[in-house]
Amino acid sequence: MSIALPAATAEAPHWPPPFLLYLGNAADDLAAKTARGLVQFRPEWCVGQFRGPECRTTVHVPDMGFAEARDAGANTMIVGVANAGGRLGSDSVADIVAALDAGMNVASGLHERLASHPAIVEAARRNGRHLFDARNPPATPVGNGLRRAGRRLLTVGTDCSTGKMYTTLALETEMRARGLAADFRATGQTGIFIAGRGIPIDAVVADFISGGIEWLSPERHDGGWDLIEGQGSLFHPSYAGVSLGLLHGAQPDALVLCHEPGRPHMRGLRHYPVPDLRTTLAANLAAAQLTNPGAVAVGIALNTSKLDPAEATRACRETEDLLGLPAQDPVRDGVARIVDRLLDSVPC
Repeated sequence: MSIALPAATAEAPHWPPPFLLYLGNAADDLAAKTARGLVQFRPEWCVGQFRGPECRTTVHVPDMGFAEARDAGANTMIVGVANAGGRLGSDSVADIVAALDAGMNVASGLHERLASHPAIVEAARRNGRHLFDARNPPATPVGNGLRRAGRRLLTVGTDCSTGKMYTTLALETEMRARGLAADFRATGQTGIFIAGRGIPIDAVVADFISGGIEWLSPERHDGGWDLIEGQGSLFHPSYAGVSLGLLHGAQPDALVLCHEPGRPHMRGLRHYPVPDLRTTLAANLAAAQLTNPGAVAVGIALNTSKLDPAEATRACRETEDLLGLPAQDPVRDGVARIVDRLLDSVPC
């Protein structure tokens, strides 16, 4: 499924495209999810990838060195990897300095800031280049829970990395194709790079998480929808706090639950099983209804990328039978039936 976003959302004065995507020594496909998301949703911006000697993945764009990428028109190198703790290794620091010396800006969504490394800061200064740390959140108020005009949908998950960003973007594309006003609201680094704006909600001080989402999705009076990218899972011991703050600040009218069938355990925690769908959905609805008592579930988005077509069809059918909600894989099937349920369930 091809998802096109309007060029008007792409304004980013300090990290202009085209991009060189930095994979470094990414250990697997998931480690390169930021680069992969940009290739999926902004292919016209991606001129190449840089891979280190131990890199074990690709995003299927040309391999390039830094000078070669600059000659090909790359204006910014995006650090396109994510790792536990969001750290920059010494190899990555050296590569970023080399990219700056080649004449590119550098943007990163890792927790460890580019600006925390004197060598990187000095390289940017001497080359007149910009650094952009996507995980530098804006100042936001404490959440107040007051109802605000407009309609909102939030994607939630049984675990991390179950397709919440992709599902939210797919919903935006489907709704816009129907002539509806709908806007993707990014809450993670990859979404911010795709949309050109957003809030890195996992970098916000805990007391301000719900307020950050209220800031990201203020009142709207055009009858349209804010489609808010979810993060983490209420059932993940490491990240549940962010997920809960999102639920409270979003005040969602509707939830879409994202899930990967067959995942054996929570991401990064082999000792924690993935919760069942019914339990997950009930917990998310209960949390959402604190700030919006009318919140309802409108669909299940399944990531069936590891299943063959027949297994994927069966997984969707069984999920629908279990929960009484439309279940679709946004990549294989789109999200039309989920949008149908949304429009039937939430009054205009």
